[in-house]
Amino acid sequence: MKPVGPIPAGYDAIGGELAISGHRASELVEQAGRTPLFVYSKSLVEQRIARLRSAMPDRIRLNYAIKANSYAPLLDFVADLVDGLDIASGGELEMVQAIGVSGERVSFAGPGKRDEELEAAISGGVTLNLESENEARRALAIGEKLGMTPRLAIRVNPDFELKGSGMKMGGGAKPFGVDADRVPTLIGEIMAAGCEFRGLHIFTGSQALNAEFVVETQANTLDLADRIASEAGTALPKLNMGGGFGIAYFHGDEPLDLELVGDSLGKRLENLSDMLIEAELFIELGRYIVGEAGVYLTRIVDRKESHGETYLVTDGGLHHQLAASGNFGTVVRRNYPLAIASRFDAEPEEVANVVGCLCTPLDRLADKAHLPRAEVGDLVAVFCAGAYGASASPSAFLGQGPAAEMLV
Repeated sequence: MKPVGPIPAGYDAIGGELAISGHRASELVEQAGRTPLFVYSKSLVEQRIARLRSAMPDRIRLNYAIKANSYAPLLDFVADLVDGLDIASGGELEMVQAIGVSGERVSFAGPGKRDEELEAAISGGVTLNLESENEARRALAIGEKLGMTPRLAIRVNPDFELKGSGMKMGGGAKPFGVDADRVPTLIGEIMAAGCEFRGLHIFTGSQALNAEFVVETQANTLDLADRIASEAGTALPKLNMGGGFGIAYFHGDEPLDLELVGDSLGKRLENLSDMLIEAELFIELGRYIVGEAGVYLTRIVDRKESHGETYLVTDGGLHHQLAASGNFGTVVRRNYPLAIASRFDAEPEEVANVVGCLCTPLDRLADKAHLPRAEVGDLVAVFCAGAYGASASPSAFLGQGPAAEMLV
């Protein structure tokens, strides 16, 4: 038997069924007209952002990294609750423009930006987080061609990483950002060319649950930004400090101590140098804002036995939940939080494997999980599905197509 991950707070049972924002799972499926279905809770997103605002120093502003979940109704909802949006492609730029977000609130990171993406960003007044010296020169040339002053920040590849992070984005050779020791020179180049210098973007890693590691990284980030600004001889107008705040996916995971992070950051901000004292300070979060607010509902279409093991075969799978299947960067597969939504308040009574409908052994949603007995027609809920589910899974695999999505 393998334990499932912890079900996030905020979910209840109505009539024995899982309820999401006060709606029974079966009602939501009926409203959508089909399964599989992603359901995102407005109230849980609001609560998470309110807690962030309360825990972080007043000076800290909040950006939403839309790669976590770019479902248009959710994106529109979150955009009104945060201070800015971080994008990583021309397609994501079109998404934020479609909901009417001003370019002044948007920053654009990511290596390999095409010229047409740079042009669209400059035309839209978006801040470009430059990933290389060559990208800087291309952006300046495009700005000159357009007769516009580009807004340029520099993404820094720092000489440290976020310890304990699930995915390291800084330290050593990386495709992301400009190595820290070369940044002061590049600042001088782009300022001499007449751009609007918008500061630095320093992102070191993601999915960290250890508050002390996050605190250490934030302190290192502020120190590095101060050093770069001092060497460049210019105060920073803005510093995106990255994020990396993790959520509890697996058995044994302990939630991030957000209040410890906020308290420590507040103390550090009391001693900023002249190079940072006027800077706008941002943290950049995606998964931490929306991850626990999402549930993936999929229906059991078959129940079968094989060599003494029970298999619950669903109409969903890795084509919508690549991460939950264990195929999105994990080395050892562990079970996500999962429940039989139709019998949410029932006691476990059998050990079962929950699998998807694809003809590959990689399509697994839970291995040897202790669950209430489930039958054909019952709904399965995969939690922590609000981030990197629909936005990061191969929905076209085997012609299955995307899941339905809903904001409630």
